Amino acid sequence: MLASHYKNRKRGARALVRHLIDEGLIPPEAPGRASAKDPRLTGFEEWLRRERGVTSETVRRYLNEAGRWLDRLGATPKDYNAAAIRSIVLDQGEERSRSSVRMTVTVLRAYLRFTILQGACAPSLLHAVPPAVRRKLSTLPRTIPTAKIEEIIASCRADRTVEIRDRAILLLLARLALRAGDIWQLRLADIDWRASRLRLHGKGRRGVMMPLPQDAGDALLSYIEDARPVVATDRVFLRTQAPFTPLRSSAEIAGIIARILNRGGFTGLPTGSHVFRHSLASAWLRGGADLDQIGVALRHNSRDTTAIYAKVDIEMLADVAQPWPGYVS
Repeated sequence: MLASHYKNRKRGARALVRHLIDEGLIPPEAPGRASAKDPRLTGFEEWLRRERGVTSETVRRYLNEAGRWLDRLGATPKDYNAAAIRSIVLDQGEERSRSSVRMTVTVLRAYLRFTILQGACAPSLLHAVPPAVRRKLSTLPRTIPTAKIEEIIASCRADRTVEIRDRAILLLLARLALRAGDIWQLRLADIDWRASRLRLHGKGRRGVMMPLPQDAGDALLSYIEDARPVVATDRVFLRTQAPFTPLRSSAEIAGIIARILNRGGFTGLPTGSHVFRHSLASAWLRGGADLDQIGVALRHNSRDTTAIYAKVDIEMLADVAQPWPGYVS
């Protein structure tokens, strides 16, 4: 619970800072940190969008990460050296999580590739980036039981604007296993009501059509007709307070899920929006779907990514597990 409250306070603080920046009360750039206006990051941003085809949210995260250590690399790309590159990865504080360190490695490699392609630094420097330790399939996806998910959905009332919106978001997560970014980017033109389908833009601008289940479609229609403000933007999901702007990033979806759980009094459950994706995939596996079918539904590029769900069904694993040598049942 303490961790959940801490995350909620962080989200609230970020929202306050964004509001103060939007109102012009504080500068948009943190002191001592490289900004997106820096020519080094401006060129990097253009390269990410044009050559790598990444989403706007990923660009934002990459620029924020690069801004943490860009000055430590050196004044110019000609000054970059292996020692500085290694120190950026290895000399991080203990408060940095493993996933944060992996992000550092990913962005640092991407930035070095960009500078190498520009002919600004030696190609050999790319090999100086130390690997981020990550044991393949070493973790289990967090899940919520199907019955509990139905309770969470039922907890959203139909007489309040915010809960009508939240229920539509929740059903899209729970029924289609969407990513938070899918929902954040969803536009009115992406909904094919006649064919009951959604156009999802996904990662790397790969568009795909997904079937829209009846209850999720009903919740989405109810939000658009009864609760969504009439504004110029075609983004589907908006904030519920004036000036009714679109959600700033996919991270706000996780905040919405946290508030749904708090409103319903649900405690001791995994947090975040991705847990519904994990839960549905695990339910499919227990229902008899094979990993290839699940991978297609989740839009995975690699079967290895889907393989982690094979570790979730404990009963199925117990059926195939061999007895420990020397054990007497």
